[in-house]
Amino acid sequence: MMASKVTSMGARIIGMRRLNMGIIKAALVCGTAIVLVSTPVMAETLVEAMAIAYDSNPNLRAARAQLRATDENVAIAMSGWRPSIIVNGSVNRQRSTIFEPGVTAPPGTQGGTLGPGGAVTPTILGTNLLTDEQLSATITQPLFRGFKTVAGVAQSKDQVIAQRARLQATESQVLLQVATAYHDVLEDQALVDLNQNQVQVFKRQLEATQDRFRVGELTRTDVSQAEASLSGAQAALVQAQGVLEQARAEYLNAVGKTPETLAPPPLPQNLPASETDAADLAINTNPNYVAADYTARAADENIRVVQGDLLPSASLVGQYTKGWNTIIRGSTAEVLVGEAQVTVPLYQQGAEWARLRQAKSSFGQARLLADQARRDARSTAISSWNTLQSATAAQSSIQSQISANEIAAEGVQREAEVGSRTVIDVLIAQQTLLSSRVSLVQNLHDQQVAAYQLLSAIGKLTAGDLGLGVKIFDPEEHYKDVRSQPIGWNSESNGDAKH
Repeated sequence: MMASKVTSMGARIIGMRRLNMGIIKAALVCGTAIVLVSTPVMAETLVEAMAIAYDSNPNLRAARAQLRATDENVAIAMSGWRPSIIVNGSVNRQRSTIFEPGVTAPPGTQGGTLGPGGAVTPTILGTNLLTDEQLSATITQPLFRGFKTVAGVAQSKDQVIAQRARLQATESQVLLQVATAYHDVLEDQALVDLNQNQVQVFKRQLEATQDRFRVGELTRTDVSQAEASLSGAQAALVQAQGVLEQARAEYLNAVGKTPETLAPPPLPQNLPASETDAADLAINTNPNYVAADYTARAADENIRVVQGDLLPSASLVGQYTKGWNTIIRGSTAEVLVGEAQVTVPLYQQGAEWARLRQAKSSFGQARLLADQARRDARSTAISSWNTLQSATAAQSSIQSQISANEIAAEGVQREAEVGSRTVIDVLIAQQTLLSSRVSLVQNLHDQQVAAYQLLSAIGKLTAGDLGLGVKIFDPEEHYKDVRSQPIGWNSESNGDAKH
């Protein structure tokens, strides 16, 4: 949540005179994390939250299933090298009836029996029942398919690599969502604590102002200003609590469980040392770019697949047929046929040329999209790098600002006690002090989120790179099982990674 969330008197939160040390330690840097409350021993860590999401996030598991489906493209393409075997069987039952003209027909009827109305009914001499059976087996072995099999296998392998990159992109997106939600909850919880403390400060300020008003040291205007500040602080607290609940809901969506007490984490490791390193890594290892690049390569191979429709094809065909009672009762016939088939396409209504032009245009589109993905990856990496550096560089200035505002707020308070400053001066000084402390909270939040965005941009935001301590999904496991599998199904076709 990079944007300001709760404002009062033109700032994000209400100012306060001093942080209650029993509630809030003080905004201080611990490594690169801000410690706002005492951290219990059993606090939930960011690594634990990421591990939960890695194992259970539906989008990530769906992406793994999609990769397994894409693996099957290789098996489909490899089938072009293998023969096909077809067995056919048939049973034919035939009934034949033999008729002969009757011998009792009247003169002129030439035999037969004279039936009602003068019709002649033939005499049945006999019937013949013949059942013939036939069984055949045909095997076809492709010899040449216009290089379609070679190109198809290469295309399917590029598709697998592209889908693996998409899986990594999904994994990176899920883990970035967890990291962002985690730090959002930390930030918003800090703002709630600050606002709660501010309400208490303004209550005491109002009480002190009312006491001085009763003895004639202050005016009704001073009391009204203190009352308005307290009301504003209470409203800001309600708003901050609402924003915190929204952050907790986002956390539940990202992790799959509601947040408990969260431990502020240090900055992640393996960050690039310079902007140039970040850009170079992004244009080579960003998963979105890798996916787009291999999608373009697959589209290039598809051109050769389509070109195969314009080339001759050759295959060997063998057929064995055996029949029983096919000619006469008790007869048996066997036929064995072997042939070489060559097919030369001359003209196929122009459809193959249209598909070829279409494939070339699709390749051009895919290559342009890959070029844009490369630019996007570089831009995101540079932007995240600069955000991280800006946040890091600003910390010392903000801390100096806090120190100066603490001195100023204390001085204004003392001057107000002797009548040289007004109540509104005290409130403004407290507001300024708290605004600077909130700036530190926001700065550390933005620094953490920018660091994880940078890791995502360079392709290093993965469970393996972060050392989450979970069973890492191995894309090779299913791929090796099915890429050359000629028959049957895989036992994990509907499952997920083994745990």
